[in-house]
Amino acid sequence: MISLDTYRREWTGNVQRDLMSGLVVALALIPEAIAFSIIAGVDPKVGLYASFSIAVITAIAGGRPGMISAATAATAVLMVTLVRDHGLQYLLAATVLAGLLQIGMGLLRLGFVMRYVSQSVMTGFVNALAILIFLAQLPELDPRRVTWLTYVMVAAGLAIIYLFPRLTRAVPSPLVTIVVLTALSLAFGLDVRTVGDMGALPETLPVFLIPDVPLNLDTLVIIFPYSLAVAVVGLLESLMTQNLVDELTETKTSRNQECIGQGLANTATGFIGGMAGCAMIGQSMINVKSGGRGRLSCFFAGMMLLIFCVFMGPLVARIPMPALVAVMVMVSIGTFSWVSLRNLRTHPRSSSIVMLATVAAVVYTHNLAIGVLTGVLLSGLFFAAKIAQLFRVSSTLTPDGRTRIYRVEGQLFYGSIEDFIDAFDFQETLDQVIIDVSAAHIWDISSVQALDKAVLKFRHAGAKVEIFGMNAASETIVDQLAIHDKPGERDKLLTG
Repeated sequence: MISLDTYRREWTGNVQRDLMSGLVVALALIPEAIAFSIIAGVDPKVGLYASFSIAVITAIAGGRPGMISAATAATAVLMVTLVRDHGLQYLLAATVLAGLLQIGMGLLRLGFVMRYVSQSVMTGFVNALAILIFLAQLPELDPRRVTWLTYVMVAAGLAIIYLFPRLTRAVPSPLVTIVVLTALSLAFGLDVRTVGDMGALPETLPVFLIPDVPLNLDTLVIIFPYSLAVAVVGLLESLMTQNLVDELTETKTSRNQECIGQGLANTATGFIGGMAGCAMIGQSMINVKSGGRGRLSCFFAGMMLLIFCVFMGPLVARIPMPALVAVMVMVSIGTFSWVSLRNLRTHPRSSSIVMLATVAAVVYTHNLAIGVLTGVLLSGLFFAAKIAQLFRVSSTLTPDGRTRIYRVEGQLFYGSIEDFIDAFDFQETLDQVIIDVSAAHIWDISSVQALDKAVLKFRHAGAKVEIFGMNAASETIVDQLAIHDKPGERDKLLTG
């Protein structure tokens, strides 16, 4: 748990920049929240209420200051079937349960699993999200849907974003872009798509409600698979985004606290008519690049989102979409790790394959969990193969020709047992075989079975076998699992 002084600084240490960046984020959240609602098959206010609630609560209870959480596509796509088959109320119940599961994961301290995500997977995750953010803007650039003015305004927006900081950095350039392009659109009545074209904004504040579903086992059976998927995918995206923001800001924050914060946010959101969400890498990048670092930025973004929608709906509805497209294009360009392309020629081939496979899986499936899982599995396979290559067995024969000493070096596990067995000559006539494992470590049941097999085969050939130099950890697993010294078990392995 963080100290009270640290928590206070996370709110008050960067007030001006947090407020300005939070304002930019709030404006950029509106069309995305509406779009994610449409993906899930629900009214736009479900996504907008969710984005308000999740942003405010994670700002208060989350573990990563400055990271933006709201309704997301990653969780919305998981709810499509549930909404179609059972309706909105079951989505709300599933959101509450997903939050409770995330709280449980945080209390169980499951945030540690992120240490097993390699840098190659992280780079692939970031690059894939940058590509997805850019692809998500293409419908707003479709010449069949928009006029030529859209392209002019996007170009003008990008020019303001990249050139305005040369004049001053006191005001975030994305905010200037939105204000300037909105003013031009209103002044000249330009024919471009607006936020209002995405869907109707809510006109009332959210109210507390209990999902109208039967409180029985049948309901749990229906919603649990969706809730578990949302909980896992939501935390995966949140923790990955947290790692990225940690690196960008050169700070370290609590993963388990973030799990609990995300869970509290989703649980509460289900009770005000909102859908589940998680951290958003695009909005988090907007916030960080606009100077947002503290909890106030996320809190202010959520509050302003609600104010904009409920009290300033007619004005916000007239914000031109090209302004927001320009901001998101900037985010995608800034998010993509361009140096990773140059590193493809210098990094180990296995690392490059992992990165590219992660990108391909995420972009193809639009599912972050599948992409990251693909990368993690490939990283594990390459790591196992590399460790297996460091394994070797050498042997020497005593001068009398009756005893052979096998020296095992390296890690004995499922990836090296084939080399281990192949190193022995079971046809050689010997009185004694000594297996020296003082320079090796025995890791798993596969390696114990391989050791059993070697010992029993030598004994079957008439040789006495001695295992020498086993360390304490290896001796523990061998004592628990090995059968070569247990009566009545020897034939089971030999017949296999």
